[in-house]
Amino acid sequence: MNAIIIEDEKPAARRLQRLLNGMGVNVSTLLHSVEESIEWFQANTHPDLIFLDIQLSDGLSFEIFDVIDVKSAIIFTTAYDEYALQAFKLNSIDYLLKPIDDEELEKAVKKYEAFKPGQEKLAVDFEDIKKLLTNPLEREYKKRFTTKVGQHLKIINADEVECFYSENKGTYAATTDGRNYLLDTTLENLEPELSPENFFRVSRKFFVNVAHIKDIISYTNSRLQIKMNTFNEQEIIVSRERVKDFKLWLE
Repeated sequence: MNAIIIEDEKPAARRLQRLLNGMGVNVSTLLHSVEESIEWFQANTHPDLIFLDIQLSDGLSFEIFDVIDVKSAIIFTTAYDEYALQAFKLNSIDYLLKPIDDEELEKAVKKYEAFKPGQEKLAVDFEDIKKLLTNPLEREYKKRFTTKVGQHLKIINADEVECFYSENKGTYAATTDGRNYLLDTTLENLEPELSPENFFRVSRKFFVNVAHIKDIISYTNSRLQIKMNTFNEQEIIVSRERVKDFKLWLE
């Protein structure tokens, strides 16, 4: 299997290359921009598989395919899955949320390998995904959640949630009154339901609500620590790979 990586953050691209090489996937090329990718596709045989970041330094990676008739299967690598999660699922082999987890990467590769030789490649509808990326706030997002408390159902308004987090295979909503409610869902299923204007996934374990952030503190290894107004049961750390996007989100 031959693959290429299109990713503008060079350390992230090299890390992904190392992980894939360790899985026996031959990654011969790393590309870092729309312009560079177009030039490469015009001069080279298309690979079996592309690991494709969405936002590159000089534009959205979809612009590559406005020029190039892509012949490869695609696995998206993105920090923006709340914008186009469903489109990624429908129109690609898989998607990987940054920072990329080793086990999730291996599952995605095995999913690609499971396609039978000669099986028609999934057609990626870039226009549908671009529409979601361009107009994410026009979508409808959940305004309330329900949880069972004893024999009662409690309604939790989204604006009352300081953060959503996972712990011991459970998913919780931490609210402004200092309570933590177990939800019958997962963070992955919550993702497309949360407004990206209000909520940001700072790590694999936490979504935070910007309205309830009390303080942001520099942390080790170029990371950030977030203090919420009432939630203090766990440290909330913005993973290093998401710091840049988190800062942009705050602006």
